[in-house]
Amino acid sequence: MIRKVYDWVDERLNVTPMWRDIADHEVPEHVNPAHHFSAFVYCFGGLTFFIVVIQILSGMFLTMYYVPDIKNAYESVKYLQNEVAFGVIVRGMHHWGASLVIVMMFLHTLRVFFQGAYKRPRELNWVVGMLIFFVMLGLGFTGYLLPWDDKAFFATKVGIQIAEQVPLIGGFIKILLQGGPIVGAGTLARFFAIHVFFLPGALLALLGAHFIMIRRQGISGPL
Repeated sequence: MIRKVYDWVDERLNVTPMWRDIADHEVPEHVNPAHHFSAFVYCFGGLTFFIVVIQILSGMFLTMYYVPDIKNAYESVKYLQNEVAFGVIVRGMHHWGASLVIVMMFLHTLRVFFQGAYKRPRELNWVVGMLIFFVMLGLGFTGYLLPWDDKAFFATKVGIQIAEQVPLIGGFIKILLQGGPIVGAGTLARFFAIHVFFLPGALLALLGAHFIMIRRQGISGPL
């Protein structure tokens, strides 16, 4: 039945060439599948993307129940965990995935660095990868405040104070993030908007550019 549906869509949209271009990617000649570790290190990027997909899907689920205001934020998270079916599981996936995706990105970055994959002609892809890394850090920072508990409040306050120490633009960054004289309703609203709309949009654009360059340049070999 799935095959019939695929054939019906393919007859009208001709998706097979596009699908083959995406999926039929041969393993590089220098990667020996018999050497399991040498082959596994090339999977860090794919594993990172897999966790990103989980983060997006679980985040969409959480957004349906989360209320981004200081009166209801904590209670909405509490309701999600205790009353919503599978809510505690989905929130746990999102919570731990936020840490795991940073770990996997770090390992992927180490592989790229030690194999010299940032060198010509892949310099631009390295820059895009670094931008993705910083966007991920921003997602982690902005998402940390959303439960609106004591730990989230004071951790965010410290983080904004650290950002304020940036030379020249520190004051502007503080105003941009805090949205007022104190960490309060304005801060929560801004962090929610940044976490749900702005940074995910930037992340998807950067990932698209990253994948296009990988397809055109190929996977780099060892030094």
